Amino acid sequence: MVSLLINCAPKKQLNTGETEWQRKMNADFKDATKSPLTEKDRATFTGLDFFKYDSAYVVTASLKRTPEAKKFKMKTSTARLPEYVKYGVVSFKLKGKTYQLNVYQNIGLLEKEGYDDYLFLPFLDDTNGDTTYGGGRYIECRIPEGNTIDINFNEAFNPYCAYSGKYSCPIVPKEDYLPTKIEAGVKAYHKKH
Repeated sequence: MVSLLINCAPKKQLNTGETEWQRKMNADFKDATKSPLTEKDRATFTGLDFFKYDSAYVVTASLKRTPEAKKFKMKTSTARLPEYVKYGVVSFKLKGKTYQLNVYQNIGLLEKEGYDDYLFLPFLDDTNGDTTYGGGRYIECRIPEGNTIDINFNEAFNPYCAYSGKYSCPIVPKEDYLPTKIEAGVKAYHKKH
């Protein structure tokens, strides 16, 4: 008679997420080649904590380009000062109120293949330090052909320094504060020990 030993310890299940973007984020965080997590944190990682997807946070914004804007050095969480330029100002309605944010281009990224139309949209809101990372969050956009741009706050993510001190992350400029709660995207990260 052959006896089999079966490991009854529960396996950590990866929380895959409810949208394709959430599933990709979780897969990237589990992948050692892409994850900002330390090896120790990745070992216990079961998925990022997301707000429930809400279509109210998908907005079409008007884009006012700022071609005369001068390059500047954006402050980061370290001494690194990457060059950015304000590409434009986006204006949008969210839950009946109108808001504005600046959208930026990273000058250093313009040289990289696939980033010639990349825009960086950092923002602060009233969830920071409560349900979301205290330093604000980011959204990635692409330069549109016309004067409108789609912004999906459900895809707002934390800077990598929210997960590890080894990263240098742009600090969200104070003028990019939204005086409301953006309850969409990635929530604050809490290590599981």
